[in-house]
Amino acid sequence: MTPPLPRLDGVALRLDGHVGFMTFSRPPANYFDAELLDALCTGLDALESQPGCRAVVLSSAGRVFCAGARFGDDPSVLTVDAAARIYQGAVRLVSGRLPIVAAVQGPAVGGGLGLALIADFRVCTPEARFHANFARLGLHAGFGITALLPRIVGPQRAAEMLLGAQRVTGEEALRLGLADRLVPAADLYQVAADFAASLARGAPLAVQSMRQTLRGDLAQAVRTATARELAQQAEHLRSADFTEGVRAAHARRTPRFTGG
Repeated sequence: MTPPLPRLDGVALRLDGHVGFMTFSRPPANYFDAELLDALCTGLDALESQPGCRAVVLSSAGRVFCAGARFGDDPSVLTVDAAARIYQGAVRLVSGRLPIVAAVQGPAVGGGLGLALIADFRVCTPEARFHANFARLGLHAGFGITALLPRIVGPQRAAEMLLGAQRVTGEEALRLGLADRLVPAADLYQVAADFAASLARGAPLAVQSMRQTLRGDLAQAVRTATARELAQQAEHLRSADFTEGVRAAHARRTPRFTGG
């Protein structure tokens, strides 16, 4: 008997043929926290438990794909414990067995970029923005981005995006291989669904086996990366530069870092 899909706070699930759909919604900018990551992990587990599900579309509601953690002007919002729970979620998501297509309609910032990178493929619009903004916050990158991003765009471009806090447009993402399809906003979700359906038409055992071979030690690499990321963030969260970075971002001004 096929298990029913659960009702989750902030995450909608459905199955259409062989494609599962997981859409999260956290207005106004789809900020995430440990609870949302837990819900996404539960949702992916639920879709993978469906006998007919062979591929998954990950999307979000609204104009922003995911703005990462919500700081406001209060640097104390992010704690080491909260970050640890979020990064456990990153490891769980990257360890899933089904191919994932992410539909990225707008900004994917900070940990939101990490969430997009968890997917095997990304379909995006010209309005998409991929932004590893950690250096502008005074914080080491997290969510396994240091392991995920270099595998997709190469080490040099990953270094430029991370160290320079470079914002990448949808068009640039396509050139870099960060996006696999670039489509008008009106076509985004249909193209992502069609992409996932094309993956689902393959023999499930063969597709999942080849995916595992291609990804290799990716899950372990993310586990190792998040451990180091968390250790570095534990130091940076106590720094004056992190406080300045968060407050500058909230005030939309240039941060004045001192190195302390």
